[in-house]
Amino acid sequence: MKIQIKNGRLIDPAGGIDAQADLFIAAGRIAAVGAAPDGFAANRVIDATGRVVCPGLVDLAARLREPGFEYKATLESEMAAAAAGGVTSLACPPDTDPPLDEPGLVEMLKHRARHPGFAHVYPVGALTLGLAGERLTEMAELHEAGCIAFGQAHAPVVDTLVLMRAMQYAATFDFPVWLQAQDPFLGRDGVAHDGGVATRLGLPGIPVSAETIALSTLLQLARDTGVRIHITRISSAAALEMIVAARASGIAATCDISINHLHLSDADIGYFNPHARFAPPLRDRRDCDALRRGLAEGAINALCSDHAPVDDDAKQAPFGEAAPGASGLELLLPLTLKWAGEMKLPLGQALARITSDAARVLGLAAGTLAVGAVADVGIFDPRGSFRVTRESLRSQGKNTPFLGRELPGRVCCTLIEGHVAFENEVSEKTHARLRA
Repeated sequence: MKIQIKNGRLIDPAGGIDAQADLFIAAGRIAAVGAAPDGFAANRVIDATGRVVCPGLVDLAARLREPGFEYKATLESEMAAAAAGGVTSLACPPDTDPPLDEPGLVEMLKHRARHPGFAHVYPVGALTLGLAGERLTEMAELHEAGCIAFGQAHAPVVDTLVLMRAMQYAATFDFPVWLQAQDPFLGRDGVAHDGGVATRLGLPGIPVSAETIALSTLLQLARDTGVRIHITRISSAAALEMIVAARASGIAATCDISINHLHLSDADIGYFNPHARFAPPLRDRRDCDALRRGLAEGAINALCSDHAPVDDDAKQAPFGEAAPGASGLELLLPLTLKWAGEMKLPLGQALARITSDAARVLGLAAGTLAVGAVADVGIFDPRGSFRVTRESLRSQGKNTPFLGRELPGRVCCTLIEGHVAFENEVSEKTHARLRA
């Protein structure tokens, strides 16, 4: 299938392009930018007038809930959500049931995800068997099965000797290790940031030191073993300062934050809103502002959705008993645009955090519109809006603190390997009327 996308504002952060230009796609790859290749005859022309054409989004954390948690969401529902959100590549954490600790499970997930219109799925394999933090997995075999990194999701490795051995194993094969920094004892039983809000509400708190103490251990072991370490979902200004200092000392460390910690603070818990329960918890406004600046400056490498769909019952519980996390695949682009507008950032710089920069963390040749690259493309209306409602979300999980909000940007079309995976019919009809 040959497709021409014409009259759009082409933004490719990886290539430093921000200009009005046509995009030509053939055989599932980018055939040309600007002028059509010789003999090119499009089977379909997509008019992107007034719209932005960019690389498909790359999400570093999206729980697909398969295998084992199909009552929360299914692969089909979450892939539909990904396409509707412009996400064409995603990494999924290993906390499935059973965890992704055996090659067969990884191969099964990769096979199930190998479907036209589905985003590219890159599993993060379990670092230890059953995520129990006791025995190492066969990382080399898991890598062969399709794992791009190894981690523990929210499960800690309490035994630092096991953690060191795991990092040594990973470093031997140059496998990245993705870990969340939270001390299991300081964070035990906590459900919110240890601050004024938690005190007023009577909620058990998790101090910032739970993150920084664990992070200090991770960074020191990374220094000793030489492993490439990625710190997932940092939540505090202190943690960011430590990572920046570690990089300056030669440690190969990257980090990301979620869309939730980019926009929300512990004040958004309100009166025990279960949709505002996260792991790690929402911190205070000072931390949130520091993370926003860190992402803008590039100290934080990437922004992710931290997509965690759950069933309604899991959020219709008291705050301390509610399942942490939120649905986010469809909100990644709108919340990125909201942050960019508030920070007065160039659009290309903001999009880099969810395309080329995120792909760089994954070690993938994605997030680009370079000639020859796989034709994963997103088209969105920057002047449009997306109202977050239960009906508008294609994800099976309707859990998000942004329900009811009007967010900037509307995904119009998503192409995966040169095939249209999503097309907003309402947007297309409106666009057609405007052209007329």
